[in-house]
Amino acid sequence: MTSRIRITIALITVAAVGFFFFTAGSLARDVFMPYIEEEAPPPVAFVEPKEENKPVRLEIANIGVKAYVQHVGITKSGKMAVPSNYTDAGWYRYGTVPGEKGSAVMDGHLDNAAGLPGVFKRLNELEIGDEIVVETKDAKKLTFAVTSVESYNYKEVPLERLFNRNDKARLNLITCEGAWIQGEKTYDRRLVVFAELLQD
Repeated sequence: MTSRIRITIALITVAAVGFFFFTAGSLARDVFMPYIEEEAPPPVAFVEPKEENKPVRLEIANIGVKAYVQHVGITKSGKMAVPSNYTDAGWYRYGTVPGEKGSAVMDGHLDNAAGLPGVFKRLNELEIGDEIVVETKDAKKLTFAVTSVESYNYKEVPLERLFNRNDKARLNLITCEGAWIQGEKTYDRRLVVFAELLQD
């Protein structure tokens, strides 16, 4: 085999591998995002929180989560939006700021159609007492402890409990689980982790 043929084969191989990863990455980011969206309360009398108090990082050591936090809003259909990729979490920016009194809500993908795990793939492994850390823009770290892990039919998520409990500082994480519903591009269940702020 001549050196020219070897070089040609090597170039074709590199191009094929590069195309595969480019295509898989594009699909993962832009096309095959399963829906998590839940009906969200409207931003009535919404006041933009201070920039330094907004969350930027989410860490859950027990399941290996170290993720950036996107600030998501409401879709045209009136539901809580989801992160634009499967590696970030999404904080509902019209709701409670993590650390403040009320229910701060974050969502995240279970996986994508390319078979890659999402940020909340292992959320179902969390147990009562496990810690969740949210880092804010001013580098403050807030630690929450899991109080319960609940699974619901995707049409029966208790929205009042998810978004509106105001008795203490809470953090609620939500993702998909269960069986895939092809016609609706979503899973048939929602997993919700409820947590409370640990006081210093």
